[in-house]
Amino acid sequence: MGLFKRKTGGRNTEVKTYDKENQKPVLKCSICNGEQVAAFQDIHTGKCEEVMFIKNKEDLELFRKQYGVEGEIPKIY
Repeated sequence: MGLFKRKTGGRNTEVKTYDKENQKPVLKCSICNGEQVAAFQDIHTGKCEEVMFIKNKEDLELFRKQYGVEGEIPKIY
């Protein structure tokens, strides 16, 4: 019947896109507990679109690979 799917154990490394002309990748960081969320910030309005929770270096690398992000990602608080 297939109501439940088995996890394959691997992470999804499907390449995704974002609007590079109007958005920039950022890490939204909490000053209280250090949590980080990968997001894309609109360069005109400053509004952020959150994409994924970053728990460790592997999550950050996954974010970089999925969206083709290179270089330093600025942190916003």
